[in-house]
Amino acid sequence: MNAIDRPPLWRQLHEVAQVVLAVRQGQSGSAALQAVVPQLRPGVQALAFEVWRNLGRAQVLRSLLAARQPPAAVDALLCTALALAWRDVGAAYDAFTLVNQTVEAAKRNPALRAQAGFINACLRRLLRERAALVARAQTNPLARWNHPAWWVQRVQADWPDQWQAILGASAHAAPMVLRVNARWGSAQSYLALLQQTGLSGHLVGLHGVVLDAACAVQKLPGFDQGWVSVQDAGAQLAAPLLLSAGVARHAPAAPRVLDACAAPGGKTAHLLELSNAEVTALDVDPQRCARIHQNLERLHLQARVICADAGDVAAWWDGQSFDAILLDAPCTASGIVRRHPDIVWLRRPADVSQLAAQQAQLLARLWPLLRPQGHLLYCTCSVFRAEGSHQIEAFLRRNTDARLCPSPGHLLPSGRAAGASAHDNGADVHDGFFYALLQKIG
Repeated sequence: MNAIDRPPLWRQLHEVAQVVLAVRQGQSGSAALQAVVPQLRPGVQALAFEVWRNLGRAQVLRSLLAARQPPAAVDALLCTALALAWRDVGAAYDAFTLVNQTVEAAKRNPALRAQAGFINACLRRLLRERAALVARAQTNPLARWNHPAWWVQRVQADWPDQWQAILGASAHAAPMVLRVNARWGSAQSYLALLQQTGLSGHLVGLHGVVLDAACAVQKLPGFDQGWVSVQDAGAQLAAPLLLSAGVARHAPAAPRVLDACAAPGGKTAHLLELSNAEVTALDVDPQRCARIHQNLERLHLQARVICADAGDVAAWWDGQSFDAILLDAPCTASGIVRRHPDIVWLRRPADVSQLAAQQAQLLARLWPLLRPQGHLLYCTCSVFRAEGSHQIEAFLRRNTDARLCPSPGHLLPSGRAAGASAHDNGADVHDGFFYALLQKIG
């Protein structure tokens, strides 16, 4: 897009504020961004991610600049500007340009026009007193860590030695990691192919390549042909862990594998890339099931995709036991904040217990579907123990026919396993995950 076609900054700021407001009201950032017109979406997403990574600081600054919190829409625009303007080095835009364009965005919006003067006064004061205001703000934990107090307290309680590293990792964008399709070739051969096309990176895990710089998937050699997919290094552990831990030794030539809560299909595809398993992939959302189909089609793979609630077993199960089950359970996604910074501002304290109850219910309902000696791999992309180690400890107390096999346990965004019973396969970059491999005794 050239300078003539580039949308004015005020319009982008307006859209960013709308997205920030939508997340505050309970909509996911991904869904909110999808509502933005396509020509504005890339710029709006980049700015929104920057805002979310600094929203705690912006909220504290706003409290210092205004005696009372303004109406929600006004606050969203003001905090958007504050998050982008708080620093004077390395900012995306010149501070005075940002102030002028934020005020312009308010003037152009009939619902905010009357508050344009208020927004202008707050932002002009920030420019005059930035050093002092930022210093005061940084004494507040909300600004220091850019996470709500309840989130900080939970991470501190769960990880008293690593909590600062966990919260600090969320401030940075995650690298772009690729999973090489083992049916095409090795990660080493694909890395060499990347280097031939001018892209660079390094190997991670068994099938992964970490790019030195993110790029559009269309620039990846063989992407449309299914040679490679985008998947975090932590997520790439699931399929090898489940397949190598017992499916190959105890199951028939074509084991029956269930991937519960499978969308968008990355782990389903990885299971098929590494085995000849008969995979059933479940998801409750029809649109997300469509994404499973699309991803499998690009990779030239086939699975039985069913749109159903995994917990409503009677609605979809054919009565035949599975040799292996992958339960990538719904969770807070507290481990993937580097990739989805909106999650910090979307989640509420009650979500943790509600999702933990849902995870326990899914474990209870899927466990009977596993044949004796079969394996169930439970995983979440969460750093909260309530969704990881505490969940599995409770499950083992309730189910005497379950045995915990060597598993990575909690993987923290720092790149090392925390208290793992198995080595973390050498990954030096990954999001936060939890893995527990369970075998049915009998």
